Amino acid sequence: MTASLKETVGRHGVWSVELRSEDPARRGELDEAAAELEELGYGAIWLGGSSTVDHAAPLVGATRRVVVGTSIQSLWQRDAATTAAGFAEVEAAHPGRFALGLGVSHGPLVKDYRRPYAAMVGYLDELDAAGVPADRRVLAALGPKMLELSGDRAAGAIPYLVTPEHTAQAREILGEGPLLAPEFKVVLEADPARARETARAYLARYLQFPNYTRNFLRLGFTEADIADGGSDRLVDAVFAWGDETRIRERVTAFHEAGADHVALQVVRADAGDSLPRKEWRTLAALLA
Repeated sequence: MTASLKETVGRHGVWSVELRSEDPARRGELDEAAAELEELGYGAIWLGGSSTVDHAAPLVGATRRVVVGTSIQSLWQRDAATTAAGFAEVEAAHPGRFALGLGVSHGPLVKDYRRPYAAMVGYLDELDAAGVPADRRVLAALGPKMLELSGDRAAGAIPYLVTPEHTAQAREILGEGPLLAPEFKVVLEADPARARETARAYLARYLQFPNYTRNFLRLGFTEADIADGGSDRLVDAVFAWGDETRIRERVTAFHEAGADHVALQVVRADAGDSLPRKEWRTLAALLA
């Protein structure tokens, strides 16, 4: 029997857009980096940037144990039949190594965005009919209804851009059984001004999406916190920065709030598409 995602992903993983490059010339570099992440002790690699099983499959093949997941595939991006066929192929070759992370994306990014919750329910119905098991998929859930759905119709939730307070609320909604694996951004910079500048520049893109801003308001932030690129209070809540002790404490806060697994995203200033391998090594040693 294949072990559950909760059993296999461990306490920490890496969330990365850089590892989903479609440039064939970088294939060897990406595969080598994924293999190193596995050796460093990370339990999962979560591929950002509207990734699909096609992005995940090569990394699954390049590693032996680590779970590779999409974080996330938009349900508007690929129909359920195509998704199910891709899942079946990688699952047959590497049982239990792929996690299908699904989300509803954002209205400003989708031409015919409509009734996202109902659309997700329908998509999951189609995946059920196609034989994709619920325990190999997770949902990018923020609000209460989607969190409930992630516990009822999937293995759990992979919330993005959240705080330990959200994690505590999500755990209460999910109960103890389902996987709760929030993403958390890390800036390896001790100087407050430089760290916040880097964080704020990255955060700005997300503050245009109502899904995130509504969630911040539910968590007690104000319109003033969301304005002008985000207040220090908001930046400090959704990013870890500082010395090793401070960063370790911030990550630990998610576990104490009920997270089973924390997906760590390294955020750097002007990094381009280069891989943050030095930073991944630093975090692995810091959290060991």
